[in-house]
Amino acid sequence: MDGIAGRHRELETLRQAIKACRICRDTPARGEGDRLPHEPRPVAVLSQTARVLIAGQAPGLRVHESGLPFNDASGNRLRDWMSVSREEFYDADRFAIVPMGFCFPGYDDKGGDLPPRRECAPFWRARVLAAMPQIELVLAVGGYAHAWHLGARRKKSMTETVENWRDYFFANEGPRVLPLPHPSWRNTGWLKKNPWFEADVLPVLRQNVDSLIR
Repeated sequence: MDGIAGRHRELETLRQAIKACRICRDTPARGEGDRLPHEPRPVAVLSQTARVLIAGQAPGLRVHESGLPFNDASGNRLRDWMSVSREEFYDADRFAIVPMGFCFPGYDDKGGDLPPRRECAPFWRARVLAAMPQIELVLAVGGYAHAWHLGARRKKSMTETVENWRDYFFANEGPRVLPLPHPSWRNTGWLKKNPWFEADVLPVLRQNVDSLIR
């Protein structure tokens, strides 16, 4: 019981520390001119029991406003890929959701989301992952998550990385990692051009998620 209670206290302390984090505003990695242009609102779901970790990129504006991860069209597509309900998705006993950047990074000149903040992952990610040793499957969503969770093993492009998912999923080291494209509407064309993703990857994704959450 002491071990379980201790882990619970550790995660709760970590949650509160993440909630209070303001490093992207107060000590930006690129100096004063690169401060986060709005009040930070870190969004992450830590879990003591979940065996599936969803490693996304960074919250979009809707998520920033609601405080609920993947509370947008991308989340709808991701839930469809996994064949889980919204209720199941937001059950912290089933899923941990820890993006590469915890805060909405703002928009670029073309109106697209900026990359995850540089300060976040180096400061938080190893500590968060160490606090959830029960994780058995990491869904690495998008190129930034591929870079962190696969390191030098990832291929030259997102397409090649996802296409070679077996190289990572069946590796005998730590949790299994399944690289996925980002479920954004911007990747609709990619999905049409790469039907093997739906035919080969989604059945594996659904089967493994189902076995770990139910």
